[in-house]
Amino acid sequence: MKAIVTTVVLLLLTATVPAFSQMSDMSMKERGMGHGPMMQMGPMDKMGDMMGMCMEHAEMMGLSDDQLLKMKPLHSEMQKKQARFKADVKIAEIELMEILEAKDFNLDEASAAVGNIEKVKTAHHLEMIKAMKEMRALLTDEQFKKMKKMMPMRAGDNQEG
Repeated sequence: MKAIVTTVVLLLLTATVPAFSQMSDMSMKERGMGHGPMMQMGPMDKMGDMMGMCMEHAEMMGLSDDQLLKMKPLHSEMQKKQARFKADVKIAEIELMEILEAKDFNLDEASAAVGNIEKVKTAHHLEMIKAMKEMRALLTDEQFKKMKKMMPMRAGDNQEG
């Protein structure tokens, strides 16, 4: 039992302490509206950035006015979902911390709270995949290649297609 409690606490501390310490060193301006260190999801984190960059460099990418008109509401919706996601995760993390404050906290409640955090993250990840599919459907193959060259989804990802 102690080993499980220790594992849960260590897992929680490993995930939250570095993120909070990084954020405390950042000014509010540096934190901005982007994705903070706590919410890193790899390629999913970059989806809004890619969409924004596409719209910003529409001429270079060869985007039509029609494509831009379709991208704008998608981008706006993604920004809203990102804001909701951040709030939901923060609330779930606060709830977990409240459970863990008790000296003899309920392990089942802590486990359920950890599961809730993961459920929120998984749902957001799936939403970003859906948005990515919609975005990809708007781009031609050539535009998609240009986007990937502008902002690779993974470090060192130089693949074509």
